[in-house]
Amino acid sequence: MLSATCTGLNFDEVIKIKHKRMLIAGAIGIIGIIIGSSYTYYRMTHFNQNVEINGVNVGGLNKKQATKKLKGKNVSNDVYLDNQLFYRGKKTVSGFSSKDQEKVQKLLKEQWTFWPSAAKTNYKAIPSKISDYRQNKVRRAVVSKLRSENRNRKKAIDAKAVLRYGKVGIDKAQKGDQYDVKQTLKAFDGQKYGQNVYLKKAIVQPLSASSKTVQREKKMLEELAAKKVEYTVQDTKHVLDAKQVLKQATYVNNKYQIDRTGIDEKIDEINKEQATLGKSIGFKTHNGQNINIAGDGTYGWAIKNSDATTRVVNAFEKSGKTTQLEAKPDIYGKGYLTYGTGYGNTTNGGIGNSYAEVSIADQHLWIYRDGKEVVSTDVVTGKASTHEDTPKGLWYVMYKESPSVLKGSESGSANYSVKVNYWAQFTNGGCGFHDASWRKNWASDAYVNDGSGGCVNTPVSQMKSVYDNLEQTEAVVVY
Repeated sequence: MLSATCTGLNFDEVIKIKHKRMLIAGAIGIIGIIIGSSYTYYRMTHFNQNVEINGVNVGGLNKKQATKKLKGKNVSNDVYLDNQLFYRGKKTVSGFSSKDQEKVQKLLKEQWTFWPSAAKTNYKAIPSKISDYRQNKVRRAVVSKLRSENRNRKKAIDAKAVLRYGKVGIDKAQKGDQYDVKQTLKAFDGQKYGQNVYLKKAIVQPLSASSKTVQREKKMLEELAAKKVEYTVQDTKHVLDAKQVLKQATYVNNKYQIDRTGIDEKIDEINKEQATLGKSIGFKTHNGQNINIAGDGTYGWAIKNSDATTRVVNAFEKSGKTTQLEAKPDIYGKGYLTYGTGYGNTTNGGIGNSYAEVSIADQHLWIYRDGKEVVSTDVVTGKASTHEDTPKGLWYVMYKESPSVLKGSESGSANYSVKVNYWAQFTNGGCGFHDASWRKNWASDAYVNDGSGGCVNTPVSQMKSVYDNLEQTEAVVVY
């Protein structure tokens, strides 16, 4: 207790001090009551005024009231893009039930502030019976509409490295205005529980020239440009330099994309230079006469462009600066043996030194093995008066059969079937060498009016030797 005597204060002044202290204590008490009440009201029972759950305002409500409001509030499911209505959804129930009070209680504790707050806060809660309408139908509809609108928008073009005629450069990026569907869907999927969906426009951005992806493309194309393929055809090696034969190439998704035109043109050049299929040849006859044999027959080989080009492209795509390729797997031919004939022959116009020679004018057959004559015999060829001539040209022995049954038709016999001891076919039309035991006329002009149906009739006494000295794939020259 204050004493007026000790302090020098009079009695009235002491009373004023006591009164002031009592007022301060009372104020502190009132503030404590307010704080306690606020704490009890908002911390334990009610939400702050501007709190939302899934877009529904629950300010001032307790957990039961908030749960009831959430339960009774339908979800609009409208989608807005840059605050403009993009898709009108249908209303669905919220999916909240009394089971969700525990979730609401957790948010009630989370939203507490020491002082009552007017700050707007939106919490997300997963309803116990959430509808799949938004994530299924609405999502698909938004994707469909974005893609539909993109068809009328400019597509962004990535920068890309390109190898053109031996030089590697980078094509610049071009900006577009198409929606980035993937990024937009990420934003959509983050709004599963709100009243509506609010999206911001995301535009597809092209890769820049300085990006790691484009710089890697450039590096890989520079490596490609330094590669070579050594393509060996018979005894000739052709060097295919990437800088020369690759008109254009890119490197996309870790894979080369190569324009094959230049390689295809190079294979055409090689075919013109070396292939024998369909080409006429200069031929020296049995008596030393030089004649020209048209390339109308089936004998010969050529490189199949599609097969060769594929193998060369694959070789360029592999690691290593130089790859060796042999052309033999790429050759093809006509007739019975589609893999080509005579590829191993580089002499005598490509037919080699083992072949059969048929002179229609002389009505004679010669067979050579390794450059030496091993058979010489008169024959009768196709009937000229009925235009059943034995076809002239360059052919090959397709197959041999002993014995054999020949079936077909000819002038005067619509259908025939005859057994022979030896048969060696050399044209697609069914002409070949065979014995003809029924033939009586072996005169040198018999072929004019009494010839065969196109085959080369051979005397029985000579046919075994002819058969034994003919080999499959060997050339048959008819002139």
